[in-house]
Amino acid sequence: MKTQTASAIRIINAPAGLVYKLIADYRNTHPLILPKPYFLSLDVEEGSFGEGTIIRYQMRTFGQTRSFRALITEPEPGCVLQETDLSTNISTTFQVLSLGYKNHAKVTIMTVLKDHGWLGGWLAKLMLQKIYAQELTLLAGLAEMVRQPMQAASENKTLSISS
Repeated sequence: MKTQTASAIRIINAPAGLVYKLIADYRNTHPLILPKPYFLSLDVEEGSFGEGTIIRYQMRTFGQTRSFRALITEPEPGCVLQETDLSTNISTTFQVLSLGYKNHAKVTIMTVLKDHGWLGGWLAKLMLQKIYAQELTLLAGLAEMVRQPMQAASENKTLSISS
């Protein structure tokens, strides 16, 4: 059966290492980048950061709610993170590459869909690409928010929080 590949790419104005850590932290920051209309929950069963983490999550698409359980691996630690659904063996890959500028990262989210049929695969591809684009927008916003205090501190600026 033919496969469909759903993917989205974005350049993020933050160091690749920081962006990777935000994605790989499934307990604290990864939930913040999941678009709420589609992702209903994310629970960490085991681990919490990168390799060996096991997560459970629910997604709502096309009017249906589906539950997933995935194992997180790092085929290329610090660069590639993979979520593999334990029941279907379908993987979603997050690739974070430094662009040579210390504060810019190219992030790709990609899933190869199998066994969906032509029409089902095409519709799933379109839906996932929309979701991934939103996820990358949320990731970019989070990375910018986290990066700004770090950048100010590295420039020896004083940060103050007023109450």
